[in-house]
Amino acid sequence: MTADPNLLDRIERLAAALERMAPPPAPAIDFSSAEAFVWQTGPEAFIPVPHVNRQPLGLLKGIERASDQLLDNTLRFAKGFPANNALLWGARGMGKSSLVKASHAEVRRQLGKKLDHDDLKLVEIHREDIDSLPRCLSHMRPAPHRFIVFCDDLSFDHDDTSYKSLKAVLEGGIEGRPENVLFYATSNRRHLMPRHMMENERSTAINPSEAVEEKVSLSDRFGLWLGFHNGTQDQYLDMVRGYAAHHKLKIADDELVRDALEWSVTRGGRSGRVAWQYIQDLSGRLGIRL
Repeated sequence: MTADPNLLDRIERLAAALERMAPPPAPAIDFSSAEAFVWQTGPEAFIPVPHVNRQPLGLLKGIERASDQLLDNTLRFAKGFPANNALLWGARGMGKSSLVKASHAEVRRQLGKKLDHDDLKLVEIHREDIDSLPRCLSHMRPAPHRFIVFCDDLSFDHDDTSYKSLKAVLEGGIEGRPENVLFYATSNRRHLMPRHMMENERSTAINPSEAVEEKVSLSDRFGLWLGFHNGTQDQYLDMVRGYAAHHKLKIADDELVRDALEWSVTRGGRSGRVAWQYIQDLSGRLGIRL
């Protein structure tokens, strides 16, 4: 039986239309193309970051103890030794995310080509994509590199159940966390959840202690807790002086101190973020590029 040419033509056009509607194939993952990436979920990909926004580790003042601990943990991981997931929690603007990025850079600088596993990569995952973390890790597991997966400002609100998948990925799942992956997170909350949420769980649960234990057990998955507290005036001025010297801003010290303190009063705080914002304002007034 001879096929109807019109029917064959329609079938071919339909097949071509379906091909155009199909999503494009996922791009090949090349972790050697950059030192840092941002994970995206639609479509799944690791977007290379050509220039990481960070400060040198030596410029982060007032957090020396936390800096030493995180740097040591990161160094051990980069060398192939056991290390802990880290939760950096506490006062806003005191350098939590800056410390993660600076520690990554410092380890790469110290070890250079001595890295046992080819390289140490920094991968940022956004808070809203945290439920895709298992898929993200599945791409990293077979790679020859070592990875620090970083989530900034991680916290969970009422009715948000994605924290359960994070718990399983960090320690509790069958596969567990890949040996070449470490998870660093920053949060203003020590237990990653607001106090009223935990109190509501306590008041409505049949067994209040068990409900609270489930919430608190997420932060227990982090073997390293680093607390950040509001800076003192002296620490704030150390930050300002460090930034000014590093960027070669020509200004008398007494004028710098007076100006920086006035700036902190108008901002209602003396954090590292406020110090950096002041330096940006000062450099703009002096006509100097940072």
